[in-house]
Amino acid sequence: MTDKRNILVTSALPYANGPIHLGHLVEYIQTDIWARFQRLRGQTCYYVCADDAHGTPIMLRARQDGITPEELIAATQKDHEADFADFLIGFDNYYTTHSDENKEIASDIYLKLREDGHIRTETIKQAYDPEAEMFLPDRFIKGICPKCNADDQYGDNCEACGATYAPTELKNPVSAVSGATPIEKDSEQYFFKLSDFSEMLKKWMFEDGHVQSEIANKQSEWLEEGLQDWDISRNAPYWGFEIPDAPGKYFYVWMDAPMGYIASFKNLCDKTDINFEEYWGKDSKNEVYHFIGKDIARFHTLFWPAVLYGSGYRTPSAVFCHGFLTVNGQKMSKSRGTFIKARTYLDHLKPEYLRYYYAAKLSDGVDDIDLNLEDFRQRVNSDLVGKVVNIASRCAGFIKKKFDNQLSAELPEPDLYNEMVAAGEHIAECFENREYSKAVREIMAQADKANVYIDDKKPWVLAKEEGQEDNVQKICTQGLNMFRLLMTYLKPILPETAEKSEVFLNTELLWNNIEQPLLSHTINKFKPLITRIEQEQTDAMTEDSTENMPVAEVVTGPLADDPISDEIQFDDFAKIDLRIARIIKAEHVEGADKLLQLTLDLGGQSKNVFAGIKSAYKPEDLEGKLTVMVANLAPRKMRFGLSEGMVLAAGPGGKDLFILNPDDGAEPGMRVK
Repeated sequence: MTDKRNILVTSALPYANGPIHLGHLVEYIQTDIWARFQRLRGQTCYYVCADDAHGTPIMLRARQDGITPEELIAATQKDHEADFADFLIGFDNYYTTHSDENKEIASDIYLKLREDGHIRTETIKQAYDPEAEMFLPDRFIKGICPKCNADDQYGDNCEACGATYAPTELKNPVSAVSGATPIEKDSEQYFFKLSDFSEMLKKWMFEDGHVQSEIANKQSEWLEEGLQDWDISRNAPYWGFEIPDAPGKYFYVWMDAPMGYIASFKNLCDKTDINFEEYWGKDSKNEVYHFIGKDIARFHTLFWPAVLYGSGYRTPSAVFCHGFLTVNGQKMSKSRGTFIKARTYLDHLKPEYLRYYYAAKLSDGVDDIDLNLEDFRQRVNSDLVGKVVNIASRCAGFIKKKFDNQLSAELPEPDLYNEMVAAGEHIAECFENREYSKAVREIMAQADKANVYIDDKKPWVLAKEEGQEDNVQKICTQGLNMFRLLMTYLKPILPETAEKSEVFLNTELLWNNIEQPLLSHTINKFKPLITRIEQEQTDAMTEDSTENMPVAEVVTGPLADDPISDEIQFDDFAKIDLRIARIIKAEHVEGADKLLQLTLDLGGQSKNVFAGIKSAYKPEDLEGKLTVMVANLAPRKMRFGLSEGMVLAAGPGGKDLFILNPDDGAEPGMRVK
């Protein structure tokens, strides 16, 4: 064991105007497992979080519900805390960003940044709703993406092509508040000069290695292009903290939400004897880690460390990013019953089933994970019921009936036990590195060894033979000690089952004493620890998650998830020049996660196109194929070169993308009519 560590971990702050769902829980379960593992290994580890309780959406939702914002965020926080508690998320403190501590910390950080010249003001044009008489947040404007022309996109980024832009660039914008067309109106706003910290961020990210390599590579694009100043203010009416010395101006989310990490910990320190400065002071030697989704990686790996550094706080030891959740291979969908709220899940299934399944899927990278409900049932039933708990249930009965719950004084196979103990260091390394899927595979490999041993020794057969009592006791003692090891390794994932196992084994499961088996030890009566998942349970859960649609009228398939866009006139369509093209060359794009570079032949003319289809196609599988392209799309300058059009593809994304292939007889250059 190394010297004792002092660790603080946080998860992203859930927004205080909606329920927790299974997608959110990927992060909180991942973080909780890591924090529990650290404590089990003897480290000091605090886990804090809070509700993100400010912003226009909360103000408008409260107005819609006929209550105050304070009432809305209090009710939401109560529901969030109940969901987290029932999913066994072991926060040391759960708080809110609408707190005195957070107001003080956010204002202090802002004033320090302003004093050192890192804040500036600028009069800019912003979207304004003339009917609601308010400036509109980016997410309250919808329209057509200025980059790829996808409809129904938010005012700050496109979910279709991933582009980011200013809301003023959106085509055909509409206010989500009133439905009116926004107008542009001058407004003085405050900006954080992120570019002041370019060199510091390069060192923090690349030389010091505080982020995963795939995240660092992605953020390098922003650093290479030059960091832009970050808008940190909003105009009244706005639900939040007013900026010091700026009447009618309020901190935007960036300047008071992440401060909630610090404020929640400060609130914990004020209730205990924990030294705040030892964790957040500039010279802190303790460890601070943020677990967050890849969608907010740019904010947490550029803006946040720069703000902390510039205001005299320590920067994070690391920011750990994870991917998203799909269900049955697709985005969560209300029409399919796979947009599952935490409470709906809990109405039908035990939390540890999901904790185990997520752990069995999670790695240290940012890949998405899939909750396949059939695989979910089979894996939980096979691993937890069929392998782990089965060991205890097979051995406990003999110890109770024949030996008055007393274990033997020695193990018949100490080498096998020591081999399973030795595996603990590799399992610990996997937990430490957030490679939970590897840890689970290793634990199940050890469970297989234990089951092979019991199957080979057959205590149920020996129990019927005269003179074999001593062997039966030893074999079952070996089995129960191996079960104890497995449950110790699984304790961060299955805290409730571990607690029941401690009652049964009459001992606390501690990682630091696994070398010493339980011998001449009295156990308690065995009670079922975990039961099988039945298909009826998952079916009922998905049925209860299908909202506002009678079963007979449920629409599934592509149109349910991506409805047909608004009607256009023929003249609009006629402007698009679609042509048959042959892919004569396809190759990977260095530094790009999603793009392939295609050289397209239109019959005597070639065009260079960057297409986001890398997840679905290998370059060699494309060369020679005919496809359809938008030939008259204005060229777009990208970091990797000039893209001179767009190939057409269908599908939701990821591996499910399919480029269009015309029938035989079509030739390069032909117009598609």
